[in-house]
Amino acid sequence: MAPLLWGGIYLAALVWSGLEPKDFYTWLLEVLPALIGAGVLMATRRRFPLTPLVYILILVHSLILMQGGHYTYAEEPFFNWLKEVLGWPRNNYDKLGHFAQGFIPAMVAREILLRKAVVNGRGWLNFLVVCVCLAISAFYELIEWWVAAFSGTGADAFLATQGYVWDTQSDMACAMVGAILALLLLAKVHDRQLAELLRGG
Repeated sequence: MAPLLWGGIYLAALVWSGLEPKDFYTWLLEVLPALIGAGVLMATRRRFPLTPLVYILILVHSLILMQGGHYTYAEEPFFNWLKEVLGWPRNNYDKLGHFAQGFIPAMVAREILLRKAVVNGRGWLNFLVVCVCLAISAFYELIEWWVAAFSGTGADAFLATQGYVWDTQSDMACAMVGAILALLLLAKVHDRQLAELLRGG
């Protein structure tokens, strides 16, 4: 994706997300990973450019974070509508976010591991990609715990557990499923784009 188009979509979504969010503290916590990610991409884009697929996926993940930050994950309107239509006991937008937390980092990790020749063999590659995604998911759950311990009830919207006792475990399961599906669905496309990138195309 062209950098200007990527940046334009990112900035427009960020501005919209930050205009009168439901809770500014929650907005900042949710959007912070997207801000950090954009900074890392800007700092590394010349010496370590990524494939178009990975750039698009990172943008999609950023948009999911910004949407959740604007409304809070427990009150995202489309998933509130789905909750009513499907009879869910809770708003499941956070599960989409955690699915993306596996799906998108899987391709980022895959690209880095392949380009840096960290492992030999696709079996070990896939295993390590899923492990990296589970580690990211588990670390994010630790961050949520630390924020909750530090902030008290002010972190309720950030945690978005909505009274679900297995929220932490199901979040990590969603990330694992996302990582596995990304490997199954996108590996061939990713391999083609990697080959083009390494040829200088």
